Amino acid sequence: MLDTLPQWDLTHLYDDEGKGAYADLDKVRAALAEVTSFEGKLDKATPSELVFVIERYQALAETFSRILSHADLKFAANMSDPKTGQYAQDMRETISALSSKLLFVELELGTLPDAHYQVALTDPDFYHYQPWMRVLRASAPYQLEPRLEQMLVERAPTGRGAWVRLFDETSTALQFPFQDGVVTEAEILNHMTSTTPSIRREAGLSLSSVMAENQRLFSLILNVIAKDKEVDDRWRGFERPVSSRNVANDVDDSTVDALCEAVNARTGEIAHRYYQLKARWMGTETIDWWDRNAPLPGDDDRRYSWGDAKAIVLDAFAGFDPEMAAIARRFFDEGWIDAGVRSGKASGAFSHPTVPSAHPFILMNFNGKARDVMTLAHEMGHGIHQVLAAEKGYLMADTPLTLAETASVFAEMLAFQALVRDAASPDARRFLLAGKVEDMLNTVVRQIAFHNFETKFHEARRSGELSSEDMSDIWMETQTAALGPAIRLDDDYRPVWAYIPHFVHTPFYVYAYAFGDCLVNALWQSYQTRAEDDRQMFVNDYRGLLMAGGTQRYDEALAPFGLDATKPSFWHLGLDMIAHMITELEEL
Repeated sequence: MLDTLPQWDLTHLYDDEGKGAYADLDKVRAALAEVTSFEGKLDKATPSELVFVIERYQALAETFSRILSHADLKFAANMSDPKTGQYAQDMRETISALSSKLLFVELELGTLPDAHYQVALTDPDFYHYQPWMRVLRASAPYQLEPRLEQMLVERAPTGRGAWVRLFDETSTALQFPFQDGVVTEAEILNHMTSTTPSIRREAGLSLSSVMAENQRLFSLILNVIAKDKEVDDRWRGFERPVSSRNVANDVDDSTVDALCEAVNARTGEIAHRYYQLKARWMGTETIDWWDRNAPLPGDDDRRYSWGDAKAIVLDAFAGFDPEMAAIARRFFDEGWIDAGVRSGKASGAFSHPTVPSAHPFILMNFNGKARDVMTLAHEMGHGIHQVLAAEKGYLMADTPLTLAETASVFAEMLAFQALVRDAASPDARRFLLAGKVEDMLNTVVRQIAFHNFETKFHEARRSGELSSEDMSDIWMETQTAALGPAIRLDDDYRPVWAYIPHFVHTPFYVYAYAFGDCLVNALWQSYQTRAEDDRQMFVNDYRGLLMAGGTQRYDEALAPFGLDATKPSFWHLGLDMIAHMITELEEL
């Protein structure tokens, strides 16, 4: 029996009605003038004046983000409530208009003449912001004329943002027929991991049918977002659809290409091989797509209470670093988690960083399965990372996506190792090991397959709008290549692309999961191969990586561990770990 699941307390940000948010907006309006008075003058400002502008800008931007965090989290918790949706949209539009007045700060700082910039760096207070400035200056070649940038910011809520909102509200309102009733998307996805084959089949076909009914709308949304991105990329000078994301992630195109090439090259060795093994365990040569994440035969599908999950995660962190465990406990004790499954709530899971002056919030849909324990560990890893990075301040706390998944996947590894240690039998160990391999395949191979889908779709969209059938063709091509011959993908799988939110929310986000998983696998091997008395140094270095927030590139962050992500061999380290685990499963 599952215990009562927690709901978060958003009054840590603002009161339920958002009165405090409106009051802060009034304060912001009054404070804007002291920053906007510098517009057009930063190229002649003294270092102390530049610091003044940056500090005031940071304070205003953090207030904007605090308000938007409150609005977005309220909306995620209850997307079906019109008043909540209206509040969120009002805040987005208001803050978009206000923040556009500050757009000049980043534009002008990013294009400071080199001589002026170098002189400013001699001021210690200005030098403090050098990591943030480096990112701004790296983006400068892709900036548009200031008035165009202002226009794009102001119209975002009613442009691309409106299409994202339409997707979210439509997805949340969907009802999936199941066993003479209807359930939410989160529930139908959960049923696809049932121990009962007929339930998995019914859930899979329900997901397919509802997506098929709505794919015309979802294809329109994705087409519009892709065209909007193409126009933006073309005006800014990005040659490839992925390049703008890579610049935002502070990573080179070549590094991401190396990751994708490594995964694609070894997909047969790991994904195809594992699913063939799983099919044999299930007594067949091929398994249907809705059985891909099915429990193995003999797996009792142990249910975990919320208390169980909490203890596993806290103990896992405590065994690695008591300081991290203490941070994790605050999430449970102070109302930072919303874990219940309910109608109107966003599906999936996330850890929202909010702002450094507050704290993160975790949203998940807990159903008591082992994967839910892993999800809790994953999001707790994000949350701890966000707490530790907060000391860098609003402008430099945010971690690029190349490192953002590091803490989350490492936390999953800690929880997994804890579960394996406590395994009561060889069969229990096999079930856990298989589950971890499947999670890794979902994180690495499947996410790169999603990336391949996005790449092909966005490239094709440059020649004109794609129909839902066109999109389904690309989907089937990329997923067949990733999953291999042991997974039977029939026509019912064709519209399933429509439920993936990352394609809409953040194009080309998905490779970050594979980046993080392979990176963590390399880190974990480094940790495991160290002598016991040397492990504390690893813990200290790892905590330093998290505390750095957005002040380090991925290559700088990995240097203390002797790892180099620019070399193809690095990515194969992570893939080797998956291959070795599959070999162990074959031998059990």
